[in-house]
Amino acid sequence: MSVEIQTTVTNGVTVIACSGQITLGLGSNQFRTVLRELLQQGARAIVVDFSQVSYLDSTGIGELVGAYTAAHNASASVKLAAVPEKILELLEITKLNTVFDIYPDRASAVAAFA
Repeated sequence: MSVEIQTTVTNGVTVIACSGQITLGLGSNQFRTVLRELLQQGARAIVVDFSQVSYLDSTGIGELVGAYTAAHNASASVKLAAVPEKILELLEITKLNTVFDIYPDRASAVAAFA
């Protein structure tokens, strides 16, 4: 199973809602492509909604690091929302929880940009 990605804009904040697995191959490529295109289109406030993500492997972790770097280079900010417990544990192990602002749900992540 790969990842499905939907993007919406809420109160000027671009929300990337991912569903499925962000893993080596198509899933990580899709995530990278969507994020880079949004940054090129001028998105500067981005929330990645993980509520429907079932699995994130090391490639997916690498894509999060790449997302942070690309956003930083574009003077943008990326926040994470609704991260499942297993993925949150990975973020803690890799210390990415100290890099990203993580919110319990999409609404609070969007509100944090206000």
